[in-house]
Amino acid sequence: MSLTDRQEDLLVAVALTEFSVHYESADPELAERAWQLAADRLVDHDVEPAKVVGALEIG
Repeated sequence: MSLTDRQEDLLVAVALTEFSVHYESADPELAERAWQLAADRLVDHDVEPAKVVGALEIG
């Protein structure tokens, strides 16, 4: 299965969000940067965080 650029960006946003959650206590600055990168990707594609899974259109 080949992903579109949009789907790849959204998957990266999900991974960055997951990273930010898991590393928040270990490195708050890095976690915040990861969250900001994720949010930027979501904004680029006009997708709200709660709707990212549906926007992926996979599965």
